[in-house]
Amino acid sequence: MVLSGLLYLGPATDFILVLTTGKNIRPIYWYGILSYMWVGASILPSMYVGAELIAPKKKKVILVIYLILGLIFEAFLWLDTSNAFTFTLGTPGEDLIDASYNRNHPTFFFIAFFLLSVFIFLGIGFLVKAKQATGAIRKKFILMSLGYLDFVICGMLDSLFAPGIMLFFVRLAMMGSSWLIYIGLKPG
Repeated sequence: MVLSGLLYLGPATDFILVLTTGKNIRPIYWYGILSYMWVGASILPSMYVGAELIAPKKKKVILVIYLILGLIFEAFLWLDTSNAFTFTLGTPGEDLIDASYNRNHPTFFFIAFFLLSVFIFLGIGFLVKAKQATGAIRKKFILMSLGYLDFVICGMLDSLFAPGIMLFFVRLAMMGSSWLIYIGLKPG
């Protein structure tokens, strides 16, 4: 949850800088690094939870695959940040930076794969587990499924497309995904 929350470090830093100094993050590519350097690290705990609950015998294989893919993603992100994103900034010092993935860059394909993996493995996988369970366990699987589905849909809208004025609502809904996952994982 903490690592997923750090995906907002770019927008939060830009907001604080504009508010306090009247200037945006410079150079602008730091926005992309601050926002997305957490993707590789945040995919691992999610896949660990999913593997532990859905496919415990394949947990090590799943984690190794996502560790390797996460490291490759991070390499592309850090070594070619300027080309990985399309940055949008209206009036510098007044408006906030927004970034969308460049659809011709390898980071786009990695993030799309990660989102699709989370959607299928965690979102749909937890729904299948919910159907097999009853009572409180069923409710927890449903909450986790809804949280991951919400995260993927909002993450896709936020990072793969430019949602424009809807950005505020997309990010607000994405914050709700953490709450759903937390309630689903919380003991009791």
